Amino acid sequence: MNLRTLGFLLVVAGSALSGRAFAEDAGRGATQITANYGVYFAGLHFGDVRLVMTVGHSDYEMNGDGRFSLLSDLIFEWRGVTTSTGQLGKSGPKPSLYTLNYSGGNKQGDVRVAFARGTVAQVSMSPTKRPNPRDIPVTKAQLRGVLDPMSGAFLHARPNLSAGNLKACDETIPVFDGKIRFDLVLTPQQQRRVESNAPNGYSGLAAVCGVKFVPISGYRPDDRAVKYMSSHTDSIEVWLVPLPRTALYVPYRISLPTAFGSGSAELLSFRVDKGGASEASSKP
Repeated sequence: MNLRTLGFLLVVAGSALSGRAFAEDAGRGATQITANYGVYFAGLHFGDVRLVMTVGHSDYEMNGDGRFSLLSDLIFEWRGVTTSTGQLGKSGPKPSLYTLNYSGGNKQGDVRVAFARGTVAQVSMSPTKRPNPRDIPVTKAQLRGVLDPMSGAFLHARPNLSAGNLKACDETIPVFDGKIRFDLVLTPQQQRRVESNAPNGYSGLAAVCGVKFVPISGYRPDDRAVKYMSSHTDSIEVWLVPLPRTALYVPYRISLPTAFGSGSAELLSFRVDKGGASEASSKP
């Protein structure tokens, strides 16, 4: 499971949250959501991701950190910290800055993407790499109206829907991660019932969405990882469930194939703080 696959998994993991609904909730006071996900690879616990989202009256800030390893770091270890800030409106988020810092697999680096007036204004990456002449060039037109991976994951606009409503799956998310421009196309598949024995766990209907990865530019046509992801999109799923005391959906489970086995992420616990009140839940 490489860095691109991990990033794709996290984007899919959060693609259900509604920017429109979040903006309406934020108008009534600050909202903070803390979510913890377990990440699994070929049936083994591979790592954990912690996400903290804070929304004020009209702006937002998101912070995520993840750690992944195999055999207690003996074979593989990867760590990453990512942030996203911007403005919120009824039409959805308008990101202003996205950052990613990562290290692992004998590699480390930083990515910084600045936005202005609804488009990408500046991109910086470390270490710097020479442009590959075989890459499909990213055009200015393709960068208008795009979201960074964090904003695209957790703040994309979606109307308020009841539990299990498959309309939650009717969405196309334009994303730019600093190098690759791609779309995530969500389509409805079926309703599934989730049962929990925990006192505050979720029991009810989940909307199961198929997710299609559509690469547009910024990659080589012969890139094996991109070709694999785009040719196995029939196997990518995200299960969406409503978040208590908000008008939001959250991913309950995400699954996708890799060249070395199946990868998945599952919601382990979350906490919602709104105006001094809070609600928590955890997986049994």
